[in-house]
Amino acid sequence: MISTLLGLYFYVLLAHVIFSWVPRPPEPIMPFVIGVRKLVEPVAAPIRRVLPPLRIGGIALDLSILVLFFGVSILQGVFSSMGL
Repeated sequence: MISTLLGLYFYVLLAHVIFSWVPRPPEPIMPFVIGVRKLVEPVAAPIRRVLPPLRIGGIALDLSILVLFFGVSILQGVFSSMGL
């Protein structure tokens, strides 16, 4: 059960990354975009305070999302091996 929820959260993170590339998402999907942000930001913000975005020239790479991807993947592996 927990492994499945972590798998779903992985896809929410992926949607967050895709939506971050779109400067202004179409109006019909804005409720979905807002929902994804509400699920990701409370978890990413504390990580972002400890690990600020990495500046590469004129862009900034948000490392908190990468940490979340790795963390969710590791937790999913741990819980799936335990059968949870």
